[in-house]
Amino acid sequence: MPKTYNEIAGQSVERLAALSDGLFAIAMTLLIIELHAPAAAAIHSEGDLWRALGGLAPQLLMYLVGFLTLGIFWVGQQTQLNFFARTNRDLTWIHIAFLAAAALMPFSTAMVAAFMTYQVALLVYWVNLVLLGAALYASWAYATRAGLLKDVVAEDMSRATRRRIVVFQLLYAGGFLLSFISTYLTIAVIFLLQLYAAVAPRFGRFWRG
Repeated sequence: MPKTYNEIAGQSVERLAALSDGLFAIAMTLLIIELHAPAAAAIHSEGDLWRALGGLAPQLLMYLVGFLTLGIFWVGQQTQLNFFARTNRDLTWIHIAFLAAAALMPFSTAMVAAFMTYQVALLVYWVNLVLLGAALYASWAYATRAGLLKDVVAEDMSRATRRRIVVFQLLYAGGFLLSFISTYLTIAVIFLLQLYAAVAPRFGRFWRG
């Protein structure tokens, strides 16, 4: 019996990984666009230059946070791709949706850098994190149900993967709620969470089971 288009479309894990690598590379590069060297016409002394560099602190901080965020979610996606025995059209589109959320990161990062004292800017960033996490969770859940995972993936590993996503999303939500106290507190919490996630392999026992 002839196969339909939907049965043969989007079956290459390698091509999906290549698309992901390219998009994340571009998104990470775009984060730096908001940083500009101080205007030479406004600098007349060493002090002027130091003050101008100090004025770039919010952009530098959010560049670091945004880069960490993209790095964390790239690792999360690549980890999933490594454990897919194969993919299909539906799973591929879930990851394309994930990449759409990743492409928003330079925008949401720039919003916070420009409007650090506004909750709306942090809401935009938090929603971006929710979209990324939801897409990763949907990907793993669908791949599990559809039997697309490699045989080496044990049930405890699958549970740990889902738990890690859920726990971090709950922590991000808690961080956003802190913006009702101070937006700077929210930014600090998100930065610390991203920093922890980047070094999580050193504390991997927390995620097992």
